[in-house]
Amino acid sequence: MKRHHGILLTSLIAVAALMGQGTAVAATMGNGNSGPPDAAVKLEAGDPAIATETDREKIDIMGIWAHPDDDAGFTTPCGVWNDLYGVRCGIIMATRGEGGSNSVGPEAGPDLGLRRENEDRTSHIRSGTVDIFNLDRVDFFYNTSAPLTAKVWDAEETLSRTVRIIRETRPEILVGSTPSLAAGHGNHQYAQGRMIWEAAAAAADPGRFPEQLTGVGAVEPWQVKKILAGGLTTGTGGTAAPNCNAGFVPAATNPFTVVGTWTGYESPYVWADGNLAGQAAGSAKTWAQVGREGGRAHPTQARTMQTALVDPTCQRYGVSESIVPMQPNSSPAAANDDAVLYGAVIADPGGMPLGSEFSLAAEEYYEAAGEPFTTTVTLRSGEGELGGGTVSLVVPAGWQVSEPVEVDGVGDADAAQAEFTVTPASDAAPAVYKLAAEFAGDGVTAYNDTRIELVAPVEGRFARWGTAAEYEEWTQDNDAYVGGRSRAVAKVGAGETVTVPVEVTNRTAVVESGAVELAVPAGFVVDAASKPFADLAPGDTTTIPFIVTHTDPADPGSRTVTFTATTMSDAGVASENETVYLVPSVVIPQLDAAPTVDGTADELYVGQPIDVGTRWEGAECAADGVDCGDGSVARLGWYDDALYAQIRVTDDVASAASTPDRCFGHWLVDSVELLLDPRGDSIDTSSTFKLGMFPFTDDAEGANGNGADGPCWSRDADNHQGFSTGPLAETVEGGLNAEGVEVAVEVARQADGTFAGGGYDIEVKVPLSALPAAVGPTSAVPQGDAALNDVDPQYLGLNVTPYDSDTQNFIGQTRTAWSAFGSQQSEPYRWGHAYLDGYTPPADRSTESADPIIPDTALQGVQSPQTVAQSATRGGTISGVQPSEAMTVSDVKIQQKKVSLSYRSEEAGTVRVFLWKGDTSYIPVWTSSCVGDVFGFEACSPTDGAAPPWAPDMSGRLLASFEQEVDAGKGTLTVPIDAGIRSALIDDAQILVSYAEQPSGDAAAGDGVNAWSFPIEATRPGKG
Repeated sequence: MKRHHGILLTSLIAVAALMGQGTAVAATMGNGNSGPPDAAVKLEAGDPAIATETDREKIDIMGIWAHPDDDAGFTTPCGVWNDLYGVRCGIIMATRGEGGSNSVGPEAGPDLGLRRENEDRTSHIRSGTVDIFNLDRVDFFYNTSAPLTAKVWDAEETLSRTVRIIRETRPEILVGSTPSLAAGHGNHQYAQGRMIWEAAAAAADPGRFPEQLTGVGAVEPWQVKKILAGGLTTGTGGTAAPNCNAGFVPAATNPFTVVGTWTGYESPYVWADGNLAGQAAGSAKTWAQVGREGGRAHPTQARTMQTALVDPTCQRYGVSESIVPMQPNSSPAAANDDAVLYGAVIADPGGMPLGSEFSLAAEEYYEAAGEPFTTTVTLRSGEGELGGGTVSLVVPAGWQVSEPVEVDGVGDADAAQAEFTVTPASDAAPAVYKLAAEFAGDGVTAYNDTRIELVAPVEGRFARWGTAAEYEEWTQDNDAYVGGRSRAVAKVGAGETVTVPVEVTNRTAVVESGAVELAVPAGFVVDAASKPFADLAPGDTTTIPFIVTHTDPADPGSRTVTFTATTMSDAGVASENETVYLVPSVVIPQLDAAPTVDGTADELYVGQPIDVGTRWEGAECAADGVDCGDGSVARLGWYDDALYAQIRVTDDVASAASTPDRCFGHWLVDSVELLLDPRGDSIDTSSTFKLGMFPFTDDAEGANGNGADGPCWSRDADNHQGFSTGPLAETVEGGLNAEGVEVAVEVARQADGTFAGGGYDIEVKVPLSALPAAVGPTSAVPQGDAALNDVDPQYLGLNVTPYDSDTQNFIGQTRTAWSAFGSQQSEPYRWGHAYLDGYTPPADRSTESADPIIPDTALQGVQSPQTVAQSATRGGTISGVQPSEAMTVSDVKIQQKKVSLSYRSEEAGTVRVFLWKGDTSYIPVWTSSCVGDVFGFEACSPTDGAAPPWAPDMSGRLLASFEQEVDAGKGTLTVPIDAGIRSALIDDAQILVSYAEQPSGDAAAGDGVNAWSFPIEATRPGKG
C-alpha cells in the first residue's frame, strides 16, 4: 500500500486461456456470452510506442546478475536511492532461471522463465526499478566453472548484448559481486563477477562491437565511472541511523573505501489495516521492510512471503574501482547516505564538477617489497578550467614515495597527469595495500584510491591448474584483481604417486638463486625434501617438480591434507599452503561373466565392496545405519566393455515418488547417482557421465516401461543430460543419451512408508561406449610405493552417491558418497579413482570428450510480453540484440471476433502478438486479503502469501498470443478472439507485437528485433 494516493482496485479476469503457438489459434475467455453493452463498444488501436522510435531513458546505477533472485539485495538500496535522490536503477539479468526448481507450479524451461521474469520484476517494482534487461542466456546445470559458463553462453554474444544495453542506458555505476572462485556457481562467477569488468571496459572502447555505433539504434561508447563488485566492507563503527557510515573505519585488512546507505528511511508504502506484523495501519514502512518483502518475492524458489518486521541496517559497498573523485572514509562527507553517488551521479563535495576524472593506476598490480614501481594519477575537469594545484600520493607507513607534483591547471579536454615513484618497505609483509591520491587546488579537493598486492620478491607458488589457472589468467587479462588470488588445490588418490610442481618467480631487479622445500604430512613421502633453483633472471619463472607418494592404498580418503612449499633465496623466505584432496582408490576387477541385472548382488562380484555411506552434505543421519549412512555399499566389476555396479542403500523411510516426467532432480528424493569421468581429468562435469537412478516412481500403470511404480533414470549436469528411460528418452536433444544402460531394483515399500529390509538395492550396467570418451587403459594399481607406482597415473574418476529424503514434499535431506566431499557433484577432481584391472578400450574409441549437448531452454525476449512492453514503451532493444526497422506494423483493427494487423517486412522473420490486460511491469506473486493491496505484499491473514494461479494466462493478464513466421513482403495477421476477450480489452489493455529477423549468414540468432505497444482505446455508444 502506498501513501498519498487513492487506492486503485484492479479488476480480475474470471477466466482466460493462453493461446498456444501456431499460425492462428484462438484464445477464449469466459463463456463467450458478454452482454450487448460490451459488444457495442468501439475498440481502436491508438498510436503505438515503438522501440526503435522511443528514446531510451538513462539508468544511473545498473546491477548485473545471473538469475532472478540473485539480485534480492538490490531492492532495498535502490528504493532509498530512488526515493531520496531520484536515482534510477536498472538490472541486466543473464538468464530467467529456466533451469531452476519450481516449488509452486508445473512450469519448467521457457514457461518457468516467463514466471521467474515476472517474479523479479514484481520484486523491484516498489523500489522504482522497472528496467530489467534479460540477455536470454540459458540457465543450464549447476557448475562451478566460469569458463564453462562462458562457452555455453557464447561469451562474445553475451558481452555484445551487455555492452549494447550499457551504451543505450549509460549507467554511471555498475553493481555486482566477486568474480573469484569463491562465488561458487559458475554462472555467478561469470555474470555478476566477470561481466561487470568485461562490459565496463568494452562499452568504453569504440573498437569493440563497432556495428553498434552506426545504423538503426546507433549508440556511442560509454564510460562507467564506478564499479561496486567484490570490494570488502569489513570494518568497525558506523551508526544505526541516517548517514549510517558516520564513524565507520574499514578494517586494517580492508583496503577499499566503504560507502553506506541507511535503510531505515520511511518509504511511501504503509502498513495495511490488520497486518500480521502488528504495525499501526497507515504507518510508513521502512525501505528495509519494503526491500526485504521484494527480495523474497520468488515463490517458485521456495521463498515465503515476508510478514514479520524487518530491522533496518546500513547497507555497505566496497568501491572496487572508481575513475572519479570520492570521499575517503576519514572525511565527514563519507558518512552521508549518498556518498556512493559522489563523482558519478552527483558532484563530489570536494568541488570537482560532475563528469570530472580523478584516478590513479599502479604500474603493475603485483609488486615486491623493497622494489620501486611507478603510479600515475590522472586529472580532468568535467566542465571548464579548475586552475592549478598539488597532487600527492599517500602510501602505507614505512614506504617511500616521491614528492608531491604541482599541476598548472586541470582542463576539461586534455587530461593532466602526475607520476610518482613508490618503494614499499623492504620488510613489508605480503598483503593487499591501499594507495591514495589527493588533489588540493584553489577551493577544490579530490580523493581516490587503488590497490596493489605485495608478494614475496622471490615467490614460490604451487602451480595452478583447471579453473584456478584460467581464473588467474582472466584477472591478468582484464586487470580485475578484486577477487584476490586463487587457492592452491590438488588431489591425490590413496596409494598414488603424483607430481607436485612449484613455480618460482623472481620479482627483484637482480639474478636470484635458492631452494624450495616441500613439507608433507604423515602418510606421504616426497622424493626430496628440498630442491634448488639457480640463476633465475629478473621477471622470470621456473618450475620445480616434486614427486609425492601417498603410502596407504586402503586409506578411505574423503579428507583434505596440507602441503607447504617454502622458497628461500637472498631476497627472503616465502611459503604457501596447498589444500590436497585425498580421495579413495579402488580396483575394479574383470568379472568371469556378465551379471544378470536384477538388483541383487551375486557371487560374480568378487571385488571388495566400497563404502558409500559417508555424509558429505545435509543433515546427519537420524540413526546412522538405520536412517541412512552405515551399511550403504557398492560392488563393482567390468565385463566385455561394460561397467557393472550393485548398490545397497541403507534407508528406513521412503521419500516422495516422482512421476516419470519428473525423473530429474534426483537429489530431492531417495536415489543413487553414479558419476564417471572417463579420462579422470575433467575440469567440470560437461565431459563426464552422471546417472541419477530413482528406485521407484509414481507410475502405477507402468507407462515408463519399467513396471508398475518401477525405477527411472536420467543423466544430469553432464555431457548429455536428459531423460534416459521411457518414452521421454526419445525426446532428448541429440538422441538417446544412455544406450545400453540397464537399471534394476530390489525395493519393497510397506504400507507405513518404510522400506522392508531396511533399505533398497539398485544394480546398473553402463556400456563404456556410452561415456563421452574412452576409459583408460588405466595405470597399474597404486601400491603406496613410488618405486612400484606409475607417476601421475591414468584412472577412471568414480563416485557413488546415495541421496536420502524421508519427506513427501520433494525436499532432500542427506547426501552420502564414496568420495565424500562437499560440491563433489560439480567438481570431478573430488571423485575417487578407479583402476579397471586388465581393461583396454577399443582402439577406435576417442580419448577426447565430445562437445556437451546442453539443451537451450532459454526463453527469448521476443517471446516475453513483459520484455516486449518494456522495449516498446521505455526504449532500447530487446535483450541487447541489434534493433531493426525491417518491418512496419499498421492498420490494427479490433473487431468482434478477431484482431488483425497489417505488416510490411523487408526481411523474413517471426512476428508475435500478445493481447494484454493490465500493467505489464508486474503481476503480484502472493495472495493477499488486505483491503487495497495492489502489489500483493501485504499479509492480513495466516492464509495470505500463497502463490496465485499463474498458468495458463500469466494470472489473467495474457488474453491471447499468436506467433507466425513471415516472408519478406506484406500481409495481414489475424488473432481470433471471442466476446469474453473483446470485453476484457475495453479497459486497461494493449496489443504488444515483437519481430525478430530470421538469422542468416553470420548474424546471431535473434538479431534484428523491434517491439510495438498499441494502447486500446474504447468509445462507448453515445460518447465522443
